[in-house]
Amino acid sequence: MLLHAYLDDELDAAASLAMAQHLAGCAGCTQRYRGHARLQQALRDPALRVSAPAALRARLAARLPAPQPAARAARRWPALAAALAAALALTVTLATWQTLRPRAPAGDALVAEAVSGHVRALLAEHLLDVPSSDQHTVKPWFDGRLDYAPQVKDLVAEGFPLAGGRLDVLDGRRVAALVYRRHRHVINLYQWPAADGETGTRERDGYRVVQWNEDGMHYLAVSDAAAADLDAFVRAFRGASAAGAEPAR
Repeated sequence: MLLHAYLDDELDAAASLAMAQHLAGCAGCTQRYRGHARLQQALRDPALRVSAPAALRARLAARLPAPQPAARAARRWPALAAALAAALALTVTLATWQTLRPRAPAGDALVAEAVSGHVRALLAEHLLDVPSSDQHTVKPWFDGRLDYAPQVKDLVAEGFPLAGGRLDVLDGRRVAALVYRRHRHVINLYQWPAADGETGTRERDGYRVVQWNEDGMHYLAVSDAAAADLDAFVRAFRGASAAGAEPAR
């Protein structure tokens, strides 16, 4: 019952946190959530806003009864025309939706889900499950909680101190979310095993999202930090050594 409100970020902090925890352990609800997210993204396609051709509007107008001289009939005409226009717009939208839906970029739903997760973590004050600036504390915390070992790197020298990590849900699976900071800004770095995936940079709702693939892992960084700062973070992370390895010289 709460999936739609959760997807639209309409729940309060406590309910949102409870929903996120439920999704982490319920495959059925997670599958429904993913379906709703894809539908929501598809319906945002500007191509769905179609205006009826002038010729079609003229044919419809020709079939309407001639206006009556009575004042009441004259008052009815705007309401009738508005109703017909609304019905026509709805018909055209529904007829074209299935055709236009496949053209929506596949990565849009994932980006929207990641941004929503970033915002929810901040609002629900559930940013960290393991608060620590020590990469050798954060990395072992994920043991037994995930079926893979995330890459945790110390970037304090580059100006991106590690704040900790948490479990989150993206694309229907549990993922590691590492939390770094840049001045007053939070950077959420999601990562999970994937042979390939969408790459590049996107902007959504005032947040910047950067995705890349490396060594069998897919990475997704999201933040409201300046574009130059987030790009510098990505370069620093990709160039640094992981936990357990010798520091880069």
